[in-house]
Amino acid sequence: MSQLTFPASQPGVDHVLKPRPRDIGGMRVGRILPSARGEMVGPFIFMDRLGPTLFGPGEAEDVLPHPHIGLATVTYLFDGRMTHRDSLGTAQVIAPGAVNLMSAGRGIVHSERHDGQVRAQGGGLSGVQTWLALPRGTQAGGEESAPTFHHASAEDLPVVEEKGLFARVVLGAAFGVRAPVPLASSTLFVEAWLEAGASLPLETGEEERAVFPFEGEVEVDGVSCAPNTLIVVRQGLATQVRARTPARLLLLGGASMDGPRHIWWNFVSSDPERLKAAAQDWRTRRFPPIPMDHDSFIPAPSDGPGRPRAQKPRAVE
Repeated sequence: MSQLTFPASQPGVDHVLKPRPRDIGGMRVGRILPSARGEMVGPFIFMDRLGPTLFGPGEAEDVLPHPHIGLATVTYLFDGRMTHRDSLGTAQVIAPGAVNLMSAGRGIVHSERHDGQVRAQGGGLSGVQTWLALPRGTQAGGEESAPTFHHASAEDLPVVEEKGLFARVVLGAAFGVRAPVPLASSTLFVEAWLEAGASLPLETGEEERAVFPFEGEVEVDGVSCAPNTLIVVRQGLATQVRARTPARLLLLGGASMDGPRHIWWNFVSSDPERLKAAAQDWRTRRFPPIPMDHDSFIPAPSDGPGRPRAQKPRAVE
């Protein structure tokens, strides 16, 4: 990797998004996207901080089968193990440092379950799940394309080491290396470890960028940033992250989307009418089932597309 270069001191922080508490399948999560500002960071339209949660014996609960359209789920764990199953017939265990990328396209169903050991003996879970909005159209990787699933182990993903820095490139390209996971649009997802006092430049190669520190104390261009908040960086401005203490963080970003997206429940689309059709398809069980995992499922909310509701599906830009 070429020598890291640092920008002149400029205020690079645009704004900071704080998590909102939610509970999903017995797991405590902090929901960061979508935000009240109605925004995406590149293709990232949804982000949950999973845990950290410590389950006691018999406490672990599963995320039951549920549908998606128009998005790709990105699951990345810091601690714990989960088993992903989907209507393509996939059954994949994900461990820390690996990545699952499931592109829903025109429709897929999946579940995420704890293994038997965690269920019996307890254990920890910590990580993030994000959604990438997909480009318009039916071409490969588009929001109305055939669904796909890709897994890359921690050993499959490129790493970069320099003085005070260790980084794993999970999606996209950074620091002169590229992750092997196929993407529908320009996307950046990097996990980085910084020693105390070390700095990391955020160059302007990606149109939209954000920093997510989850351990330790960091500052972005001199602005102190709390753990588990999403620091959105100003477009087109070179920026740097500095660790006050040993720290771990994520770098997220990518190209802006080809127009606004509408989001309701587990569905994303450029066309709000498509959300109504997907909701009806799930209510009438027209989505394909998961082999060997279809006896239980998460029902669609009662207020949503095609039903009386207090709010319309949210448009996100």
